[in-house]
Amino acid sequence: MASEEPVFADVSIGQPVYDEDGDQIGTVRGVDDDGFYVSSPSGTEPLTLTDARDVFGTAYVMWRCWECGEMGEIGKELPANCPNCDAPREELYYWAED
Repeated sequence: MASEEPVFADVSIGQPVYDEDGDQIGTVRGVDDDGFYVSSPSGTEPLTLTDARDVFGTAYVMWRCWECGEMGEIGKELPANCPNCDAPREELYYWAED
């Protein structure tokens, strides 16, 4: 049996993302080798760090830099800049690490 080639979608930042019912669930906020990340629409309830820890189970919720991949523990908030490459806070995102 021949294996199927992977299908790659053309995904870009800002593109809307829909669920199987056609309802918009957010927009693409980032893309990397593992896939894409979605920002939820305004008016939805964000997860607190405690909630995120419950969702991810034993994973640690950390921050990660889009520019250099540096990771760090989250204190009360994200750092102002990446301590490794000095990228601005906008380049940092939440990351679940086990």
